[in-house]
Amino acid sequence: MTRQGIDYIINGMKKVRSGRRVYICHTYYHAYIATVKELVGRQQIGGSADIILSTMSNNFESLEGRLVRSGVFDNVYMFDEKEDVTSDEVMKYHQDRGNIILNLLQRIKYTKMLGKLQEDYIPTDISKYDDVYVFCDSDPIGYYLNYKKIYYHAVEDGLNSGRLDDQARNANKGAWPLKKAMAKLGLIFIESGYSKYCLDYEVNDISANHSVPDNVVEIPRKELDSKLTEEDHKILVDIFLENPDRVLAQLLGTESDNKDKKPNAMILTEPLCELDVREKLFGDIIKEYEKDHRIIIKPHPRDLLDYEKAFPDVVVIKDRFPMEVLGDIKGFEVDKMISVITQMDNTYYAKEIVYLGLDFLDKYEDPSIHRKTELLDK
Repeated sequence: MTRQGIDYIINGMKKVRSGRRVYICHTYYHAYIATVKELVGRQQIGGSADIILSTMSNNFESLEGRLVRSGVFDNVYMFDEKEDVTSDEVMKYHQDRGNIILNLLQRIKYTKMLGKLQEDYIPTDISKYDDVYVFCDSDPIGYYLNYKKIYYHAVEDGLNSGRLDDQARNANKGAWPLKKAMAKLGLIFIESGYSKYCLDYEVNDISANHSVPDNVVEIPRKELDSKLTEEDHKILVDIFLENPDRVLAQLLGTESDNKDKKPNAMILTEPLCELDVREKLFGDIIKEYEKDHRIIIKPHPRDLLDYEKAFPDVVVIKDRFPMEVLGDIKGFEVDKMISVITQMDNTYYAKEIVYLGLDFLDKYEDPSIHRKTELLDK
């Protein structure tokens, strides 16, 4: 069963008892989409929401303060989410026992232990909320919700992320029907819509996913964007750009920068390959476009390559922000947007999109590393 678009946002959220919502986020993109959903949702059904930012895999820097000042959320909580590797006790149940039965029996214990590990770090009582929205429930928070038997809505990790990474299937190769049945009983945990306590799995585009669970719902991000007011766009810029004027100056360049009138080409980096290979990969992209374009590099928040040092002649945007927020700047456009595997369906401010894809990435690393989802069908 699927429910479509804004109808889901309105009718789905009308089922709440007190209108209290919480969004649990792991990345800037998650926080951005959570804020957009809340700005749109509160126009329609009222109520209020809190937001939780997990620091497990991302440095949110000063985002907490800007979210607080915006007033979009009643409370902003930071969550010191704990990976399994931080506990020897949990990792005892994450060993290969040699056969599927023994592995699944220990996985039941692992599921409970990883969920329990989070208890002392959860910053607020999640059970008090009527609607819980979780981005990337494959992280330990999903195990916690399973452990505490808290129902929630799962939201796709990234825009159309299921196209290249069918997370649930890739993490559960072998005996898939059995594992899926065990997850529905709450014995083990499977992300992306397969948990007993997952009410639905929200994606931007069902057709862009390799496979989806029965409880999938489609909420096109473009449809959400169309519901934002001019004031909403200003709020998003104020939250997600610490210094909009500085970022715009870098993006647009000074008059002297633009004396040769080259169009701008923005390259979105990703934490692909090993660092030395990554430097060569993006160096090759720069060489391809630098003759006819002014090159701008927007590093991925988790990309640790020093692009300023590696490529001193290009513009590097060091501020951490979701690229989607550039579309909230009135009148802003970029001539060309280039990515390897980042999905760019929601970069409405790009005049031209260049998606290099897996065939390009094949030249730089073993295809089996990034074509795992394709191998599921073989």
